[in-house]
Amino acid sequence: MTAKVHVTRQYERTDQLVTRAGVWGPGPDGVTPVDVLLTAVVSARPREILEIGCGTGQFAKSVMDAMPECDYLATDRSEAMVAATKRLGVAARQADATQLPFMAETFDGVVAAWVLYHVPDLDRAVREARRVLRPGGQLAVATNGDRHLAELLCEAGGEPLVTQFSSENAAEALRRHFRRVTQRDIETRATFPDHPSAVACLGTFSEELAAGLPWFDGPRQYVGATSILTAR
Repeated sequence: MTAKVHVTRQYERTDQLVTRAGVWGPGPDGVTPVDVLLTAVVSARPREILEIGCGTGQFAKSVMDAMPECDYLATDRSEAMVAATKRLGVAARQADATQLPFMAETFDGVVAAWVLYHVPDLDRAVREARRVLRPGGQLAVATNGDRHLAELLCEAGGEPLVTQFSSENAAEALRRHFRRVTQRDIETRATFPDHPSAVACLGTFSEELAAGLPWFDGPRQYVGATSILTAR
């Protein structure tokens, strides 16, 4: 299976994304990446916002609740994700991150949360985000680090998810296209009340990982590593 086919299958339904996202909570400092990302977007006070890879639309809805005056357009390659986002009352359409169907300098803000590690051509996707931003506009992104859920993945016989756009290399990738880049690293916790819940989460990555997790009794927590970056 090619990487592109694997990603398409992961996101062709919403349930897998909901399962994976639902295990995460704040880390030791009580902060969640979504809260930090929301603050980064809202504090820039954009009038028109484009989201690339909107998932089920929960983040888009949180921005619209915080800034009801903004014009928000969510996009995703997945038809199921677009439909889920529309059900929340958010304007949404299918679009490819590497070929955005919008004129240059259309948006004051662009959001790309947990998506740029998936795109087949990272630099092209970042160039597209830069192209549709107006001068002075902000790109806000979220991504995971190399050690994100690594302990659980290794226990199941897998390897850490080292990607093309991670906490370790995302700033460098953005600086190829933007002058100013900031990064905030956030430690989170994945909580599983029992073995079946951990297996269900691993199953959203692959059946092999789900089958490989040794049995354990009682609840477990695993460390997550996430970063929020902004670029101008």
